[in-house]
Amino acid sequence: MLSALASSSSGFQVLRPSVAPQRTMPSTIFQLHVSTRLPVEEDDVCNAPPEGPATVFGRPIDHDTKEANRKFIKGIKSFVFDTFFDGTEIARSYARFWALEEIARMPYFSYLSVLHLYESMGMWRKAEYLKVHFSQSWNEQHHLLIMEEMGGNRRWVDRFIAQHIAVAYYWMVIALYTFNPTHAYNLNQAVEEEAFATYSGFLVANEDYLKTQPPPKVAKDYYEGEDMYLFDTMSFYGQGNNKNSGREARRPKLKNLFDVFSAVRDDEAEHVKTMAYLQDDACL
Repeated sequence: MLSALASSSSGFQVLRPSVAPQRTMPSTIFQLHVSTRLPVEEDDVCNAPPEGPATVFGRPIDHDTKEANRKFIKGIKSFVFDTFFDGTEIARSYARFWALEEIARMPYFSYLSVLHLYESMGMWRKAEYLKVHFSQSWNEQHHLLIMEEMGGNRRWVDRFIAQHIAVAYYWMVIALYTFNPTHAYNLNQAVEEEAFATYSGFLVANEDYLKTQPPPKVAKDYYEGEDMYLFDTMSFYGQGNNKNSGREARRPKLKNLFDVFSAVRDDEAEHVKTMAYLQDDACL
């Protein structure tokens, strides 16, 4: 099994997650209705000639395919997460989120693998796509480290299930991205929509408790660190990547655990928007 590693001043050290406090939550938390359709504002549209993977190697997908992707992801959520990671206690919620992040970062690895292959074979090269997908994987990696610090990977069976699904998912997205990048981006949009809804429901149901808990160190280091380049470039809405927006870059301030999960939820919203843009071939 892959060991979870985090960077430290003396090199790499194995994280030893603490045991999270047991706290019962409403069983309906993950059935809360949360709107995940994030509108793209008109002034954010890139008007330069499209030249991304969706244009060069892909083709459009219809509404029925998009809905099929959403139903597929909802089915996986119901079959895997609602069965093995029920989230009725705080500790099990952290395990659920850890498994979610372990799996959800795989598409970005898949995109990078295929794009590196195309570049190595001399077929196509556009470094901006490597940059944005690496930045997205870096963001998801820190979500994972946050959940590990909260004790989300404490159980062997949780690690076994999530890591094996992640490996299978990696190869599935490799095939899908090679066949049609537009379809792969849309599938990941559905994944990130579910992640956004899951974190939103968790925040609504547990606001009072989360506001009494301190933020993990890894979250403080990531969201309030001095070097925010990769944080900005993973999003079309930060000053580092979106050349058309002019919006001020996001800078989350973490006073408690509620702020941490709010920042993670907002990251998922950025991923949804980015996946939507990539399907429309907006330039980077």
